[in-house]
Amino acid sequence: MLLEFHELAEATHRILNPLSHDKLMLLGEICRLQEDMQILDLACGKGEMLCQWAWKYGLRGQGVDISTVFLDAARARAVELRVAERLVFTQEDAGKYVAQPGQFDVVSCIGATWIGNGLVGTINLLKPALKTDGLMLIGEPYWIGAPPPGAHEALGVQPDDFTSLIGTLDRIESTGMELIEMVLANQDDWDRYEAMQWQTLSDYLRAHPDNATAQAAWEWKAKDRRAYLEYGRRYLGWGVFVLRSALAR
Repeated sequence: MLLEFHELAEATHRILNPLSHDKLMLLGEICRLQEDMQILDLACGKGEMLCQWAWKYGLRGQGVDISTVFLDAARARAVELRVAERLVFTQEDAGKYVAQPGQFDVVSCIGATWIGNGLVGTINLLKPALKTDGLMLIGEPYWIGAPPPGAHEALGVQPDDFTSLIGTLDRIESTGMELIEMVLANQDDWDRYEAMQWQTLSDYLRAHPDNATAQAAWEWKAKDRRAYLEYGRRYLGWGVFVLRSALAR
């Protein structure tokens, strides 16, 4: 049911994370993308990153997501940007997807590290698919400051799900990867991602007042909205971390 809630709430989003279009394109510059590079994006959502980068750089990509709703949007976007022949979107549980070893120049999971039961598990899930000296992109929340009592429960997270920025670095380094760049969300990025969902669900419920799923989704998002305004907006950051294999010291 939660997946269906997200499909409704993020119906008007292109990027399903607190990341602006400009920052998405900045990531492409950071990765030094070139024509015909191969990219794997697990939990790709609507595929905006793959579509935009295929359009700008001429790369080729594989996107995997469990949501048929999001994948339909991804395929439509690929057609719109005339890059459909460069991209393949596969409906599958991203946490169980097995890629050909060493095939991809860039591998990514942007904001969905639950597929590997957390940051460390997701990094290890992605590593086999990465070419030597390839880049890994991980989107992950982090605590800006120590959250007060009640924040974890309100936000629906466990105390050890996320850590500070320095704690995030420690988790990355524990996997044998090196943090070489990062692009962090600012307050406006967060607000656009969160607040757009409020209006989207409100509009949908007004158009479908007898839809039980829409009503349940609105109640879920109303609770989430309160948690965001009370705790998330102040204490929770988010960023995309750019990694590659650490050199032996």
